[in-house]
Amino acid sequence: MTDPAKEKTDLLAALGPGLVTGAADDDPSGVGTYSQVGAQFGYSMGWTLVFGFPLLASIQAICARIGATTGRGIAQNLREHYPRTLLQAVVLMLLVANVINLGADLGAMAAALALLLPGPVMAYVVLFGVVCVLLEIFLSYTVYARALKWATLSLFAYVGVVFVSGVPVGEALKGMLVPSFTFDREHAMALVAIFGTTISPYLFFWQAGQEVEEQHRRHVKPLMVSPTEAGPEINRIRTDTLVGMGFSHLVAIFIVVATAATLHAHGVRDVASAAQAAEALRPIAGNLAFALFAIGIIGTGLLAVPILAGSAAYAVSETFGWTEGLDRRPREAKAFYAVITLATLGGVALNLIGIDPMKALYWAAVVNGLLAPPLMVVTMLIARNPKVMGELTISRKLAFGGWLSTAVMGGVAAIFLLS
Repeated sequence: MTDPAKEKTDLLAALGPGLVTGAADDDPSGVGTYSQVGAQFGYSMGWTLVFGFPLLASIQAICARIGATTGRGIAQNLREHYPRTLLQAVVLMLLVANVINLGADLGAMAAALALLLPGPVMAYVVLFGVVCVLLEIFLSYTVYARALKWATLSLFAYVGVVFVSGVPVGEALKGMLVPSFTFDREHAMALVAIFGTTISPYLFFWQAGQEVEEQHRRHVKPLMVSPTEAGPEINRIRTDTLVGMGFSHLVAIFIVVATAATLHAHGVRDVASAAQAAEALRPIAGNLAFALFAIGIIGTGLLAVPILAGSAAYAVSETFGWTEGLDRRPREAKAFYAVITLATLGGVALNLIGIDPMKALYWAAVVNGLLAPPLMVVTMLIARNPKVMGELTISRKLAFGGWLSTAVMGGVAAIFLLS
């Protein structure tokens, strides 16, 4: 007879890189995108998130498998097995996209805090940037990983908004389960925005890197070294990724539903930022919904900003062969932590020089949309290559999911360029 308490403990222990990566996918810029979709189209585009869940889960599971199997991140595997020019192009585009995304997220967090605690927005931008850098550098990895895991609870703020918004359940479910699409510029751009925000390259680098970190923390070897013992670890990765990406998509659906039930239902069709979405909720759904939405923006930002900076640091460090890892002390990985600091400061600088946050998000989406398909192709080639993965190349079933995800993102990139 199984012990329910033990099963619960085992599930919690299995959750880690996948859960945190999924939660980081709902960063403030993502919140802004989902809010705009809900405000503009109501419930009718909700099906895209249901459709996108297996696509994101497949590619993230593959990235996690690469990290756990080889004991190396995406960039390091690229450096060792593929042309260096490809690696340099990928990392450069990732850096550009991440810094722009960092700027947009820090700006959104500061604007949300200013709604709750009136004060100078730019000072809040600097404050959040400094706090995120200090936490990433000076907290031990064990404490930091635990803090990130608990930070995912901030996403439940959006669930709370739905319960105080009076949602017509039947209409919302129809939007989730019955695909509808109009072939015009507005719907095309919304489709691109949703997939570009959801399947982002920085998530690939982060989850692979965190699987390597977990091996260091637990003092275990890469799976390809002992393939006969890989079964339990592969099952853990599958559970962690499915739960993490499922949580991510569920929260995104709640954001679309909440803004559809409030903003769209009251004629508000244009949302310029996550903070504006929060402010617009106040007169419609009341102070509680407004406060929950604003708190959620800050919480997801505190989760996502370190991950954006950290994924950039993993990629750059693996490119140059530098010592890397959040489990390293600052003096052991000076260059790694320097990249984290510079990337975050770059995001702060974008706000200080007055870059329009929505234009920044637009260009981040452009770079992510163009970077994702070729990077996913390379990731799939790595995952199916016995010279890289040994006996643990991914299964045909997982490969099908990965290639389908790659094809969809290629189509999304084409739509973006054509529209």
